[in-house]
Amino acid sequence: MLYVQQSLSPGEELVHIGHFHWMYTLQAILSIVWGIVGCIGVIIGAVYFNNHFILSEPPESWLESVRTLHPGLRLAAFFVFIMGLLRFAHMMVIKVSTEIAITNSRLIYKRGLVARYVGEMSIDRIEGVNVLQTIMGRMFGYGRLMIRGMGVGEVILPPISNPIAFRKAIEKARTA
Repeated sequence: MLYVQQSLSPGEELVHIGHFHWMYTLQAILSIVWGIVGCIGVIIGAVYFNNHFILSEPPESWLESVRTLHPGLRLAAFFVFIMGLLRFAHMMVIKVSTEIAITNSRLIYKRGLVARYVGEMSIDRIEGVNVLQTIMGRMFGYGRLMIRGMGVGEVILPPISNPIAFRKAIEKARTA
């Protein structure tokens, strides 16, 4: 919460801080798992095709079958794995570099590691708050918030845990 704490005005208090749900981290980890599954799938498919349709006599061991593959196929399998790792890294950078908070006078949404995007909206300028939850979000207690402001447009927050409590914190800050 470095940016939010630094940007507080005198007399301004934090009402609520939004956090990413653990399901977001699970999705990031599953990116690696799907990268590994895709990599293995490419290799197994290429070995099967190579042994049954290309080679007249298949190699004795499975490892020898992988070694006889075209380098382009091995590179494609490696590329699929790297894409899973990059997706994981991207999601974790978003998680680490995002701050969402409600103070008694404004909503603060900061994201970005090197380049910074800060969206601030005065609490009294908030026109409406919509909670966007899927079935899984309802079951596990996470969702997104779409906050509409007068003359500002709308801000869609990333998936946070307990979006209903966050919406209630906005209402509490508006009435205070």
